[in-house]
Amino acid sequence: MNRVRTISHRAIGIIEDLGLIIIAIATVIAVGFEIMHMVRLQEVTLADLLLLFIYLEVLAMVGVYLESGKLPIRMPLYIAIVALARYLILDVKNMDTLRMVGVAGATLLIAVTVLAIRYGHTRYPYGGSDEK
Repeated sequence: MNRVRTISHRAIGIIEDLGLIIIAIATVIAVGFEIMHMVRLQEVTLADLLLLFIYLEVLAMVGVYLESGKLPIRMPLYIAIVALARYLILDVKNMDTLRMVGVAGATLLIAVTVLAIRYGHTRYPYGGSDEK
């Protein structure tokens, strides 16, 4: 039974690593396409920069997960905040007031969530049993 468990853990670890490598490669390809798009248009907009920032955050998240085996929940939340800001910047002309307030409210809610998580980690740090 222990042998089966060990083989299963190794297989899942390999699949996780393979998935993370695929995500990293796809992100690097997307960065390349975005850079080619900016070069072709000979223009760099704020939306382009925010999209590149999102790609860099995804790569950083993959790197942290590969290095530590843990994924800080704050990283996807940061990506969500930047994605919502990008959405707001790109579509502000086409948004009605209610949608704009909804996107801004969602951004604020995620930011408050990040603060709550940070506060919780500093005020109530993990004990020795939770750490690897």
